[in-house]
Amino acid sequence: MGQSVSGVAAVAAAFVVAVSGCSALPADGGTVFAAPVSETAAPGAQVEEALSALEQLAVKGRAPKTGYARSEFGAAWTDTNTAMWGGNSLSTREDILSRDLMDVTCKGRSGVAAPPCVVQSGVLHDPYTGTTVNFVRGETTSPLVPIEHVVALGDSWQKGAQQLSAAERVDLANDPLNLIATTQAPNSAKSDSDAASWLPPNKAFRCAYVARQVAVKLRYRLWVTKAEKDAIAAVLSTCPGLALPSNAEAAGRVS
Repeated sequence: MGQSVSGVAAVAAAFVVAVSGCSALPADGGTVFAAPVSETAAPGAQVEEALSALEQLAVKGRAPKTGYARSEFGAAWTDTNTAMWGGNSLSTREDILSRDLMDVTCKGRSGVAAPPCVVQSGVLHDPYTGTTVNFVRGETTSPLVPIEHVVALGDSWQKGAQQLSAAERVDLANDPLNLIATTQAPNSAKSDSDAASWLPPNKAFRCAYVARQVAVKLRYRLWVTKAEKDAIAAVLSTCPGLALPSNAEAAGRVS
């Protein structure tokens, strides 16, 4: 039988410095677990505004998609990466399920009572749609909660990822900053689209969504198209002063 972790717990500190390797719960009871981060500087470390950061991204056309394959970004959800939580003996998928689900039950035979763990069940409040779904581990049920790349890998390939090292591409594919647990419909609808072609149906999440895209593209030296930049700027104009997400925010539940 699995071991359940309630979302109701009180701890004074909201976050733990990521390099400490310690864990804490924020004031709302949501789980935050910290781990060593990569050497790449955290976007937002200087509380940089997302709209200002957008201006730092190069504007170019899409490169051909020639040569793109998922394997160019390493094995799916490999733990062998230098992004946050890489090397913690869990797949990246389990890391993100542990972060984004509430009321997590860890797989009983894992010997771990609290997340991060191999997740048996939990509750997802999908930020893309604003809906709530119950996650249950299983051959047919696990795919109902996919892990989505905020900057799609296909999009990144056409906007600079071809020039990254193999190790950097693996980090891009497994960086919690670039990952969100969601549901099948938005994951399929988005595919490899950028912000000019697709935005989350949940309008309340759009500012946070495009801010993450800017942070990821800045971190991994990716560019934007003119149409994409205009679309991101239009969204960010509705939330002036919004900062880029920090590593601490990347470690916390996406909502």
